Amino acid sequence: MVPSVCLGLPSGAILLYGRAMTRNDETKGAAANPLWGGRFAEGPSEIMERINASVSFDHRLALHDIAGSRAHADMLAAQGIITDADNAAIQDGLARIAQEVAAGEFRFDPALEDVHMNVEARLKDLIGEPAGRLHTGRSRNDQVATDMRLWLRDTQDAVAAGLQDLLVALLDQAQAHAATVMPGFTHLQPAQPVTFGHHLLAYVEMFGRDCGRLADARLRLNESPLGAAALAGTSFPIDRDMTAGALGFDRPTANSMDSVSDRDFCLEFLAAGAIIGVHLSRLAEELVLWTSPAYGLVRLPDGLTTGSSIMPQKRNADAAELVRGKAGRVVGSLVSLLTMLKGLPMTYGKDMQEDKEPVFDAAETLMLTIPATTAMIAGLTVDKDKMRAMTSQGFLTATDLADWLVRAKGLPFREAHHVTGSLVKAAEDAGCDLADLSLETMQAVDPRIDASVYDVLTVEASVSSRTSFGGTAPDRVAQAVKQARARFLT
Repeated sequence: MVPSVCLGLPSGAILLYGRAMTRNDETKGAAANPLWGGRFAEGPSEIMERINASVSFDHRLALHDIAGSRAHADMLAAQGIITDADNAAIQDGLARIAQEVAAGEFRFDPALEDVHMNVEARLKDLIGEPAGRLHTGRSRNDQVATDMRLWLRDTQDAVAAGLQDLLVALLDQAQAHAATVMPGFTHLQPAQPVTFGHHLLAYVEMFGRDCGRLADARLRLNESPLGAAALAGTSFPIDRDMTAGALGFDRPTANSMDSVSDRDFCLEFLAAGAIIGVHLSRLAEELVLWTSPAYGLVRLPDGLTTGSSIMPQKRNADAAELVRGKAGRVVGSLVSLLTMLKGLPMTYGKDMQEDKEPVFDAAETLMLTIPATTAMIAGLTVDKDKMRAMTSQGFLTATDLADWLVRAKGLPFREAHHVTGSLVKAAEDAGCDLADLSLETMQAVDPRIDASVYDVLTVEASVSSRTSFGGTAPDRVAQAVKQARARFLT
């Protein structure tokens, strides 16, 4: 990612490549903006400059903008549109600017609006007249669309790599706890016994699908808008296949109007990101519950928890709470961009400048919350005894009893369900678990019950019996871990 730059400036001054320049230094008229000012008798007002400028956030695109410009210049030279000498000067200048950006030495000028005009102005400062030929056959409209695709392609790859690390952490814990029994819940009520490994594998499936969504979005993203120009293409004999190939795109975009007017590739990233955020939030919520004294099932590393300024006994799962809270930012970014785009006619409108901040913020949020979640999962300590003890609450083997009545005694399931409900009531009244009811008490409810019923009323028997594909039996969990590693880890 392009290093961030400091844009905090003294009042009335801007930084232009390291040189302080006050408003009194500026000339009015066309010179106020040499890249587009020829049409205007006056320069923009201060409020127009402020609302129009995007360099405070689109500076992140600088290296990708330079990469696109270098590919464009090579193509212009290959097509005889500019000379080889001009291309050589442009390439040398852009390479130097890239070094300045990478080193954090490039100073962006807010008066030049955006990253594109800052790079072009710096290029002119370095090489003079040849810089003015770089923009032949393109527009800022296709230029920014190209930059965003390049930046987002790299970002999606980074997010996917983070998810891979999270999958590894989840799979390692699932493998270690393939036979660790715990309560499974529906409606936050104890339902049936499962293994902790099986529970974690549910998140493996979620994040595995998230990786698939990112991969799908990347396929559609990977087309080059460069050469679409403002909206109608260009009369210069450009080679869009050449620039697409040079930038690692699969092909050029097929319609010049669509190329500059849509941001559905951003929407797809944000939609996938919002789903990732929701999955992270759900896992974070469970970590908050599991680490609370009421549950006490797992413990997070000290480095991922915080204390209280007034209550010395507190140990708060703040990392999990922040992951849960930050999911709302990513969802909000998706809604923001959808709302911005929904009323735009063809083709480009300045509204589309508002595409960047939601995408940047969502990406930065994901690149923070995914590693935080990975660290929590990799570092958590499981209290196996507490998990096992919790399975004695809530009559978790009731379904096993009903299934036994169907399988061993031939009762219709609805009748078996009714009999089991009566036995649960009897156990509740007696203050014991189902396995602690005497055979006489059970037979008083249904005389067909015999002593073999106790074979299915232990938690371990219940878990081991769930051998259906995708079930919680320890052997199934161990097998599922192995299969998931092959499916999701690249």
